[in-house]
Amino acid sequence: MPDSPHYRLVRDERILDHLPDGVVLLDASDTICWANPLFLSWCGRGDLTGSGFLAALGNPEVLGPEFSPFHAALASGRTSSTTLRTADNRYFHLHAAPLLEGIEGQPPVTEPPATDHVVVSIRDVTHTILEQQKRAAIHQAGQKLADLSPGELADMTIEERIELLKSNILHYSKDLLQFDVVEIRLLDRQTGRLEPLLAEGMQPEAEARILHARTEHNGVTGFVAATGRSYFCNDTTKDPLYLEGCKGAKSSLTVPLMLHEQVIGTFNVESPEPGGFTHTDMQFLEIFSRDVAVALNTLELLVAEKASTTAESIEAIHGAVALPVDDILNDAVNVMERYIGHEPDVVERLQRILRNARDIKQVIQKVGEKMTPSTAHSQHRQGERQRSLSGRRVLVVDADDQVRAAAHCLLERYGCTVETARDGGEAASMVRAVGGEGYDVIISDIRLPDMNGYELLLKLREILDRVPLVLMTGFGYDPGHSIVKARQAGIDLVLFKPFRVDQLLDTVERCLANG
Repeated sequence: MPDSPHYRLVRDERILDHLPDGVVLLDASDTICWANPLFLSWCGRGDLTGSGFLAALGNPEVLGPEFSPFHAALASGRTSSTTLRTADNRYFHLHAAPLLEGIEGQPPVTEPPATDHVVVSIRDVTHTILEQQKRAAIHQAGQKLADLSPGELADMTIEERIELLKSNILHYSKDLLQFDVVEIRLLDRQTGRLEPLLAEGMQPEAEARILHARTEHNGVTGFVAATGRSYFCNDTTKDPLYLEGCKGAKSSLTVPLMLHEQVIGTFNVESPEPGGFTHTDMQFLEIFSRDVAVALNTLELLVAEKASTTAESIEAIHGAVALPVDDILNDAVNVMERYIGHEPDVVERLQRILRNARDIKQVIQKVGEKMTPSTAHSQHRQGERQRSLSGRRVLVVDADDQVRAAAHCLLERYGCTVETARDGGEAASMVRAVGGEGYDVIISDIRLPDMNGYELLLKLREILDRVPLVLMTGFGYDPGHSIVKARQAGIDLVLFKPFRVDQLLDTVERCLANG
């Protein structure tokens, strides 16, 4: 017996002491005959002879693929494998092989010889499996960033989409990736600028910093966007590319946001510790960033953001010219009324001025629609409501410049053509001059410089068979009782100032429905 193979194995245990794996010799009842020091250290014991194998490891859960590895090895004469998970969430992968007692110099037998011992090699794979689980969790989280049905997506505004994505990114960045300082920028291909989308934990001046996708003078973020390569900054005090983002940051990690092999932005995280990130962190962030890029595309934020910027620019231009153009219209109409019947050439020229003035606003609006992607327009203008208001002509009568400017801004977003007048006389002149085209809705303050709302109604009835009038009022006293008189005359639509956009739109739609 002292010369049997398993005792020779025990005798030569000095070789096994230095292996990176645990090694255990079991008898047919799964009882430990011998174990090397590494396995003993895992179990926290100095001697395990006579102990059950699974009991020594705290009776871990057997995950498979083989659920009775020792019996399978003895029965088949072949190696059997399985994975174990302990109560403290450690994972071990083991191989069990029968200890065969062949005769030296003889050919191997075809049938497994009888044996009653199993050699088990066991390796701690906790780090590998936890990394695999985290990778899977990160990818699953990334897929949930934009996990919306087409109906839900269609009902969301651009702003709601952006807030949804920001919220989800921050949630997973903190809870799953354990990054507290996060900055995401999107690349504008036309300008090369990296526009901020999200910043958490960054200094305000860093958030507002203008960066371009260039390898020099634009920090690590600009370098990553220009090269498409991830970048470790292990010591911010010594890295020439680093520009301070988070106050007191000692290290940073920046990866590109890639979509269809193109850089669409950057994802930057920072740490207060030098060398605060590992290559595993970089792999995790690259996985998550790929899903962020897909989510951006799914939520159409790349289109939406450009559309928003374009729409804002167009609105700013239109807002700057809207009231001056209205002044041209009012002045031209007033002059034209004086010359009607006297100077046909002058009237014709004034009518041409009117057409050109109106065309200015239409051109600006059409250019904006061409520059802004249609998918964003459908979101920005809210579908059914936009279709019901598009192309409708609205006249707004109010002495307050801010009210007239607000009417332009709010109604023209939904496709209305808006013109304004400052008093009742101008309004009547505009109604006469517009001719057969007519206004679909006329919105007037009840107290104008030259008349009240009821008096305007009577004046307009001299021109129109049906007056599509909406009266605006604050909550103060109505000395002329315009609203009461207008209601007695059949005008019952009243808009209270200051009005919300939904109230304005609802009132306009009701007026259109009455027609």
